Amino acid sequence: MNTVKLIATAAMGLEAIVADEVRALGYTNVKVENGKIIFDADPSGIARANLWLRTADRVKLLVGEFKATSFEELFEQTKALPWADYISKDAEFPVIGKSVKSTLYSVPDCQAIVKKAVVESLKKRHKIEWFEEEGALQRIEVAILKDLVTLTIDTSGTGLHKRGYRYLHNEAPLKETLAAAMIKLTNWTPDRTFVDPFCGSGTIPIEAAMIGQNIAPGINREFAFENWEWFKQEWTDRALEEAEDLAKYDQPLQILGTDIDHKMIELASNNAIEAGFPDQITFKQMQVKDFTTRDEYGVVVGNPPYGERMQEKNYVENLYRELGRTFRPLDTWSAYFITSYEHFEKLYGAKATKKRKLYNGNIRTDFYQYWGKRPPRK
Repeated sequence: MNTVKLIATAAMGLEAIVADEVRALGYTNVKVENGKIIFDADPSGIARANLWLRTADRVKLLVGEFKATSFEELFEQTKALPWADYISKDAEFPVIGKSVKSTLYSVPDCQAIVKKAVVESLKKRHKIEWFEEEGALQRIEVAILKDLVTLTIDTSGTGLHKRGYRYLHNEAPLKETLAAAMIKLTNWTPDRTFVDPFCGSGTIPIEAAMIGQNIAPGINREFAFENWEWFKQEWTDRALEEAEDLAKYDQPLQILGTDIDHKMIELASNNAIEAGFPDQITFKQMQVKDFTTRDEYGVVVGNPPYGERMQEKNYVENLYRELGRTFRPLDTWSAYFITSYEHFEKLYGAKATKKRKLYNGNIRTDFYQYWGKRPPRK
């Protein structure tokens, strides 16, 4: 097996960022589609992609793709794929599915047929009649879009946003993948001050620290592929060694996370310690209006309350006015805020330099970008 075709799934609006990350890993045959980035890699790329992709949701191994409008076509073409190359005879291989705008619209039926076809394919190669499924998890997905069937095996296990450092969080946590994407959309470099005025459980500051020190986001967690029989330990070891070599643990950081709630400050501090940043991030209980700085250049990234509930509306509107009064005068700083509140610019008191549509879970939001003056070139 010299090459594999991989799919990095992405939240709507983040595809271009994920594609840039894939290319940064050195993969050139990259195809971008809605919600996914398809690319070729050698098998060790499974480990590298899972370790390094900050903004992707999962990495899937593409087994096959074909058109099917009948259950018979689905069965026969699934059965013809080389499942035994990837799935060991003791593996656990459940099938999940989805179907959109397709002739084969019954997802439970499609799942059952794919399962049966995979079993028949494995029987032929493994020379056994019954599969106990007590070994490593190799979850299969059948996804049908406009009659095009895509069959994949999930290499990640739990989603890539589960970095392993956030055991506790607030009621409405921002996914680590979205936090990383927001930071990547800024002009921040680790030699500048970074501030999150609504740090909550600390996700944005921690992701900034990981980016600032070039630490692979998956370095402290496990993945499904690590237990696969055919996946060589040396591929994982090589990817981990590369991640350690590229990390810049000595890179100084000036990162501040503030929140009005002292419980959130305690929670964020504990999460930062868990992530390996006991001293690199400062957390402080503070109201937005009390923020001051002597630093000439900096970047603010915030996920303020959106005012989704009617009783919060007045509080949120006043908060957005305070944001403007606090950060607008810092003309050499850049500020970035994500919110679903459509009149944010009016309350902030300035039109954004740029606005980008993003989804925070199922909530459609805008990412308001206010670019400050650039530092002089050194």
